[in-house]
Amino acid sequence: MSQSKTGWEFTGKNGDFRLREAGRSSYLYFPLVNEGGMMSTVSPNLHGQVTSGHNSFLTPPLSVEDLHNSRASRNFWVYAEGKGAWSAAGNSARQNALAYEDSAEETQLEAGLLWHKVARESKELGLRSEITSFVPSGNDKVELMKVVLTNVGSETLTVTPTAAVPLYARSADDLRDHRHVTSLLNRTYTSAFGVEVQPALSFDERGHRINHTSYGVFGAEADGTAPVGFFPVQEEFIGEGGSLDWPEAVVRNVQPPICEGGGVDVEGYEALGGLRFAAAKLKPGQSWAYILILAIDKERIDVAALMDKYGNEASFDELLEETRSFWADKVNTVQFESGEPAVDAWMKWVTLQPVLRRLYGNSFLPYHDYGRGGRGWRDLWQDCLALLIMEPADVRSLLLNNYAGVRIDGSNATIIGQQPGEFIADRNNIPRVWMDHGAWPFLTTWLYLNQSGDLDFLLQEQTYFRDSFMNHCKVRDTSWEPAAGSQLRSEDGEVYMGTILEHILLQNLVPFFNVGEHNNILLEGADWNDGLDMAAQRGESVTFTAFYASNLLELSGLLRTLKERKGLQQLELAEEMTLLLDRLGEAVDYSSVAAKQEQLNRFYAAAPNQVSGRRAALDLEQVAADLAEKAEWIFAHLRQNEWVSSSQGDGWFNGYYNNDSERVEGEFEQGVRMTLTGQVFPLLGYAATEEQIPQIISAVERNLLDVKIGYRLNSNFGGIQQNLGRAFGFAFGHKENGAMFSHMTVMYGNALYKRGYVREGRKVLDSLYQLSADFERSRMYPGIPEYINERGRGMYTYLTGSASWMLLTMVTEVFGVKGKLGDLLLQPKLVNEQFDDNHQAAITTLFADRRLKVVYTATGGAEFGEYEIDSALLNGAVVTLQRVSEGVLIPREVIAALAEGETHLLEVKLV
Repeated sequence: MSQSKTGWEFTGKNGDFRLREAGRSSYLYFPLVNEGGMMSTVSPNLHGQVTSGHNSFLTPPLSVEDLHNSRASRNFWVYAEGKGAWSAAGNSARQNALAYEDSAEETQLEAGLLWHKVARESKELGLRSEITSFVPSGNDKVELMKVVLTNVGSETLTVTPTAAVPLYARSADDLRDHRHVTSLLNRTYTSAFGVEVQPALSFDERGHRINHTSYGVFGAEADGTAPVGFFPVQEEFIGEGGSLDWPEAVVRNVQPPICEGGGVDVEGYEALGGLRFAAAKLKPGQSWAYILILAIDKERIDVAALMDKYGNEASFDELLEETRSFWADKVNTVQFESGEPAVDAWMKWVTLQPVLRRLYGNSFLPYHDYGRGGRGWRDLWQDCLALLIMEPADVRSLLLNNYAGVRIDGSNATIIGQQPGEFIADRNNIPRVWMDHGAWPFLTTWLYLNQSGDLDFLLQEQTYFRDSFMNHCKVRDTSWEPAAGSQLRSEDGEVYMGTILEHILLQNLVPFFNVGEHNNILLEGADWNDGLDMAAQRGESVTFTAFYASNLLELSGLLRTLKERKGLQQLELAEEMTLLLDRLGEAVDYSSVAAKQEQLNRFYAAAPNQVSGRRAALDLEQVAADLAEKAEWIFAHLRQNEWVSSSQGDGWFNGYYNNDSERVEGEFEQGVRMTLTGQVFPLLGYAATEEQIPQIISAVERNLLDVKIGYRLNSNFGGIQQNLGRAFGFAFGHKENGAMFSHMTVMYGNALYKRGYVREGRKVLDSLYQLSADFERSRMYPGIPEYINERGRGMYTYLTGSASWMLLTMVTEVFGVKGKLGDLLLQPKLVNEQFDDNHQAAITTLFADRRLKVVYTATGGAEFGEYEIDSALLNGAVVTLQRVSEGVLIPREVIAALAEGETHLLEVKLV
């Protein structure tokens, strides 16, 4: 990827960056989070939210528009004697009014791996502020701020500082539902160091319950000196006719109603973490610091312990370094060193994004103002792709737990609970089937098997999920009651367990028979594209039919590998599943839609939300042949019936049928209709032939590439497509209707690399970097957004599955460090500009629980196709390479024999 001129610039190799005048860009926000459940967001002028979950917001919940519309923020005020009020955060009515004037304050933002610092300077006051924010690593639900005030003028300044953080202290549901009524529940306490709120009750969807959660804002001067007074009630602080961005208490330097030491309680008002510090005289060049602590706890907060741990500058600085090191260690599990250092630094943030998605779920950031936390089924499996590279030790148990969410009808729970193995049918118990859900678990497990060689995992047993929905949620099981539990049982009432392999086969076999009028798998609630949600009756997803077919073929080969490596001759599967393996008995005519649907109904009838508990011992080779025949039938069907030949001489695959059973893609009088998704999955797997690949690339370049915003998710269909999905109600060029949707763009790049089209794949990945790093247009910090809109702005930053795919692609395809059933496979696909001046490109990553630094040195041509691996040294010693069609193999035992806890150097010579 080539270098790009950006508004921000990296200041080191660890992803630290700086950006001047960040506050002059709208919609910017930065995540601050820890693994203990504290989830914050901070903007350049300290807007944002602080929460530990949907029902426990310390500050008011917000959407992205609130970043500039709301006056509530983490504010820190200064009253300068003789000069008036000034916000160290830049968030005052006066400062906002000067935003477009020549006298506007100069600011500089610096940020790194989950720390954030903004400096601003008032020439009028001769005062500079520097505010650093972070959430300490660990399990405490606290956010820390350090405010440093410096006199940069020539005269002594007398300043009176006041911290002002609104304390919302309740569920997001109360934002407009009984907002005032729920404030009457507030019990507000003042202590020597701050203001704490513990509402008496919680009013939310759970009912009227006694509340235990407590929220507070506490502070001290750098040396631990306590505030001299408090403003615990918001309306008293702003004054009659005042506002949070021009409060009477600061503008008129009003004495706080509660004096030093606190000890006064208030009930029934909107609360404020209002802390007044003692007036200070700052000589020219002198600085003074203040520490603020925003805390959430499950009971009343132990203020003394909190202040002892966090309440002084020395503790703050020490914890900041600990936190920076924590996230650096997390991200530096994977490092890239190439001829493109800015891209290498950018990849630090891409590498962090899957971790952020694990911690935030798909909620609690300003663009992600939906949901109540947690992740969906698809997110769970795709996020594991990155974890397999970054945190492989934890993945096996995670995968095992995930399979407990599969139903016996091949569908699955859609919401993942907080505890391992905890699953929910859907929000509010509304059943919905995304037809792609069954395809992802095997893709992730296949990566795990290749990375680990752990074939025994397939034979480990796991339970199945059971609730009141069956037959792909089309039928309700009236006999089921919650008391029966959420695990599938056999006829004798015992919890039924099947192997992981059985779970995988079930999720890929059921869809094969669940077809629509054109013999493609039914779209049902939607596929990967949630916006295709209005074709549940007759819609079909051709693109994921191709995905399932590729899975079936891979599974066929995997079974034969089990036979070869484990000596397995037979498979024991639930007896009912033999109906899905029809080639072992009475064969179904695959060209007959009715025959397929009939067979599926027979299976549903045989396993009506329970199983007999009996197992069938099946010949492994016959099962493998059945799967392969199904896969090859689909490939032939797609190539014959779903290929669109263009008048321009190229072509592509039709991806969908709508709810009127009409083909969606092709050349129509209204124009070309084409989706990127429809091409990605035939390319990723085996549906697209070698002859079709160049035609698909040509059609994508012509119909979907927009030089301003990259590869669009679809061309302009025109109209709202009521028979296909809500996506087409969006304006064209936004979100799922024709935006550059990063997830599918990265997967397209991945598919091109996989099929050997390296330069084409690089062009796709490079477009993502260029679009994201072009700050003048994208207006986003480093990383990948969910999508780029029509104007080039990066949208829904940080929480996107595309980051997992980008990391996976860079490690396994671009740098070519991957597993092949446990052995290390090297298959680099680097191009000339990715080598540095020494003709080297390096990656540091984990394999076989060992940290490897793989350095490729091009001694001849450095363009892919001009080189091959000649030899390798491991820690200076020659290592024997086994040549295979893909590249070279190094046996796993060679890597596993290396010492733990060290970085081992693997030098690879390319000639």
